[in-house]
Amino acid sequence: MGFFWTIVVLVIALGITWRYLGSYMAAVFDGRVHFLGWAERPFYRLLGTGPDHEQTWKRYAGSMAIFSAVFLGVGYLLLRIQGSLPLNPQHFGAVPPALSFNTISSFVTNTNWQNYGGETTMSYFSQMGVLTVQQFVSAAVGIAVAIAVVRGFARKNSSTIGNFWVDITRCLLYILLPIAFLSGIVIVAGGAVQTLAGPVTVHDSLNGVTQTIARGPAGFMGPIMQLGTNGGGFFNVDLAHPFENPTAFTNLLYVWLTLSIPFALTYTFGKMVGSIRHGAALLAAMVLIFGVWVGFTSYAEHTNNPAVVAAGVHSTVGNTEGKEVRFGDTSTALFNVSMTQTSDGAIDGQSDSFTPMGGFGVLTGMMLGEVTPGGTGSGLYTLLIYAIIAVFIGGLMIGRTPEYLGKKIQAKEVKLAGLAALVMPIIVLVLTAIAVSIHAGRAGPLNAGPHGFTEILYALTSQGNNNGSAFGGLTGNSAFYNVIGGIDMLIGRFGIMIPALALAGALAAKNVVPESLGTFRTDNGMFVGLTIGVIIIIGGLTFFPAVALGPIVEQLSHGKFF
Repeated sequence: MGFFWTIVVLVIALGITWRYLGSYMAAVFDGRVHFLGWAERPFYRLLGTGPDHEQTWKRYAGSMAIFSAVFLGVGYLLLRIQGSLPLNPQHFGAVPPALSFNTISSFVTNTNWQNYGGETTMSYFSQMGVLTVQQFVSAAVGIAVAIAVVRGFARKNSSTIGNFWVDITRCLLYILLPIAFLSGIVIVAGGAVQTLAGPVTVHDSLNGVTQTIARGPAGFMGPIMQLGTNGGGFFNVDLAHPFENPTAFTNLLYVWLTLSIPFALTYTFGKMVGSIRHGAALLAAMVLIFGVWVGFTSYAEHTNNPAVVAAGVHSTVGNTEGKEVRFGDTSTALFNVSMTQTSDGAIDGQSDSFTPMGGFGVLTGMMLGEVTPGGTGSGLYTLLIYAIIAVFIGGLMIGRTPEYLGKKIQAKEVKLAGLAALVMPIIVLVLTAIAVSIHAGRAGPLNAGPHGFTEILYALTSQGNNNGSAFGGLTGNSAFYNVIGGIDMLIGRFGIMIPALALAGALAAKNVVPESLGTFRTDNGMFVGLTIGVIIIIGGLTFFPAVALGPIVEQLSHGKFF
């Protein structure tokens, strides 16, 4: 299938998903779907809660923090005692302390950054019982927080925003588990490996070579890692591995799984607030930026790499260095942009081998805050934070109190939105400055000059955005990068979630102001353009100087921009 028809099929599939999955998720979180009530009730009895026990934003945030902290502690312990646990056919020992901290911080925060090779470090128990479980749970936490923020807009004069335990239970039972299970069957039927039999040893009698081929329960790990915008694969090379991503069809299916929930949540938003037009406006902002970045990066990768040209090698099929021949240059660009525009760190080609401007495309997609469409849940609540800022600016432009869906946006809401929008840039830039200032940080990149700087900047941007994609070329499995990476991921996740929930509580407590002739509309093209402008300007003002030192100067050093 050519690149054009790949885009056409993907757009049609996502359009159908937006309408029907979005409506279904609204019904799930409104409590209108009950067919698994028999499975829900035991969890509620165990936790002493239920749909009628609603929480304030502080209790909701407290439940989320406790839930995540428990998984953080238990997950760290299990990785440290891996050698004494079952399902370990390769007899791997304990994961080192710094790497255990980085890994469990990564999976709890929906980042799935991997400073290890999965098939050479993690037992089957760790892959399934620790990491895959977190791929379900962390995705559910992100969606639950997004739904809580939506309720903040939908409710009026309310002191509560839902129940965290109910939201994650319903998300897991009605959304993530069914879709991941059905997709897993399709992926395994397409050729992905799913076994507990351990590695296989193959002897090549012709060349006299014996090779040990790793295998394991990879087939059913792939769907949830994409559906939950996790990205942490079973194998070190992730979805470039044919055991995990065997065909062009499974490659396209993985892209659809990654984008489906983040895009569909805008319809869920519109349905729950009673205005599909508002959800469509958010979708338009997502799609426009996403489309531009896909086009830009695909074009950059369909040209020759200037470093390769300088070596006297010219290609008529684009930049094929680091690409899987099964997917080619443009489909790889589509895949990697889809992963960096969401909080999914999977790759099917090496980003470190992209052209400088191709690397610019995947890097800056994260720097925009991952809202186009962003991760499962995190994309929506972060986009709503930007929308609040856009409404505030728009209100100032027409000389009226800013309003969004009938809620007055006042000093408290703007401060919370501003705090949430600045957490990620601050932590990424501060940690990058530390990394390039000390020997332990400079020892990581394998390349010198601007490309080496990009390797450091990309790694800390990826972790701070809870993305998890690796640019490559950075030796991240060191005590320094494991520790600052774990800190980066935890602050990048919860430093935005908590202000977002506080914003939800503040909005839910407000009354709805009737719309008037002077009300700044938030469901039309002007609002979409203003929101896009806010996203681009905040990303540009905070990150352009850093990007100028990396991919831009690297490209210009070859004497031309394209």
